[in-house]
Amino acid sequence: MSTSAVGLVLARPARLLGVEPFFMEFIAGIEERLAERDLSVLLHVVADHEAEISAYRRWSSRGLVDATVVVNPVVDDPRPAVLVELGLPAVVVGDDPGLPAVRTDHTGPVAEALRHLLELGHRRIARVTGPSALQHTQARTAALLSGCAEAGVEPVIVEGDYSEEAGAKLTTALLGRAEPPTAILYDNDVMAVAGLAAATALGVAVPSRLSLVAWDDSTLCRLASPALTTMSVDVHQFGVTVAESVLERIDGVPVTPRWSPTAHYVPRGTTAPAA
Repeated sequence: MSTSAVGLVLARPARLLGVEPFFMEFIAGIEERLAERDLSVLLHVVADHEAEISAYRRWSSRGLVDATVVVNPVVDDPRPAVLVELGLPAVVVGDDPGLPAVRTDHTGPVAEALRHLLELGHRRIARVTGPSALQHTQARTAALLSGCAEAGVEPVIVEGDYSEEAGAKLTTALLGRAEPPTAILYDNDVMAVAGLAAATALGVAVPSRLSLVAWDDSTLCRLASPALTTMSVDVHQFGVTVAESVLERIDGVPVTPRWSPTAHYVPRGTTAPAA
């Protein structure tokens, strides 16, 4: 019997949802496609994966959802095995050997961003990442290290948590180094906007002295002054694509292998030739 609901548990601080546009756009894309079948998203925000797994067990025992969407897979992720054990249909947003998945190319976009920075003459390049346990953080880091090694560049990589506080604090620390970076690539838009504000507060001119590149092209990036160069992703379409796989899972038919929209470089006002 259908519940008319698809579950999505976000294991992240609730305060980030109010400032980070990604998940709201992502969920809107999922709901747009599900609405065509009179389905909706049951959203639950929790503190960690342990609480997320508890939510799956409740949903399964009470028959509250027809399927689930699993986001932000990590190394040795315990969640897929639990969902298989529960018999709860699921689609993973990322890579998973045992469950249907919507995959993302991280290597190509990182290589594209790095190529543009190298063409601008940047050799002191830093990256502010999301949590290091996330599969996509590790994939982007590996791609950056590989590309930099080929170019004879040694990047500085620091770990953040997607928050405004992390973006400001880590940017300030990077710019305080004896040899500060001339370019910083961020793993999301919120940290990049905060990094821009931190650079401005320190008197570091963007882009004449420092180039910044955000990830996920949201309104935040376009309204910043100067507007942020980004690795732009069609997040709404990403959600629609995930919903397509979820519907196939609910229908009990083979799930088509799918890839999310690929991020591409959109130059704006925060990148320029290295000083």
